[in-house]
Amino acid sequence: MQAVVLSAGMGTRLRPLTEDKPKALVEVDGCPIIEDVFDNLLEIGADELIVVVGYLKEQIIDRYGDSYRGVPITYAHQREQLGLAHAILQVESFIDDDFMLMLGDNVFRANLGDVVNRQQEDRADAAFLVEQVPYEEASRYGVLDTNEYGEIVEVIEKPAEPPSNLAMTGFYTFTPAIFHACHLVQRSDRGEYELPDAIDLLIQSGRTIDAIRMEGWRVDVGYPEDRDRAEEQLRDQSSHAAATAETERPTGAEVD
Repeated sequence: MQAVVLSAGMGTRLRPLTEDKPKALVEVDGCPIIEDVFDNLLEIGADELIVVVGYLKEQIIDRYGDSYRGVPITYAHQREQLGLAHAILQVESFIDDDFMLMLGDNVFRANLGDVVNRQQEDRADAAFLVEQVPYEEASRYGVLDTNEYGEIVEVIEKPAEPPSNLAMTGFYTFTPAIFHACHLVQRSDRGEYELPDAIDLLIQSGRTIDAIRMEGWRVDVGYPEDRDRAEEQLRDQSSHAAATAETERPTGAEVD
């Protein structure tokens, strides 16, 4: 499956970390965020990476060239940062079939493969991970509104009064139907073409949409303190893994 990585933004909220580099190259625990994204996507079967670049794009292109760990990279240029739906349209000509999409500023240690499997099993036109966030933070995200049966009835981008605290994370799978929806999206009050608005159009047209609860964790690296939080999470996970390995280490075999 092809995988699209959105890495065109200026990362103004991450300054001063992004004053001289694109957000995707900000390091978390010694690794650029985009490499962590690449590694996650390759682990779940990506056979081509399509990277949408914009701000200081030459730094990303010069660093990674035309492949990463043997997997080809194609670059698409978003000359104006007009929202995620607009960014997705920049890759329309490169996509052959169903594809994965990950935001280039998220650090995941979660069940990404479940999204791919569910989307293929259900032949859904969109599938994505969702997580419960504190209500006071829900207005930062695309939020789901569900009915009494738990079915998604609407997706709202950064609502002033969130209908729930169930938020979309930064990982999705789509069929090419998403491109038609993105073409139909109108600019939001923020002046951008919003991805949740495109997904909402799919919902309203009766398309199959799957939301999968996240198992694990992720950090949306939007602010410098988020980078620090992601580093802490990674180090805690490494420490836990090391402690587990030490506990499970064989004590030696008995000799007859």
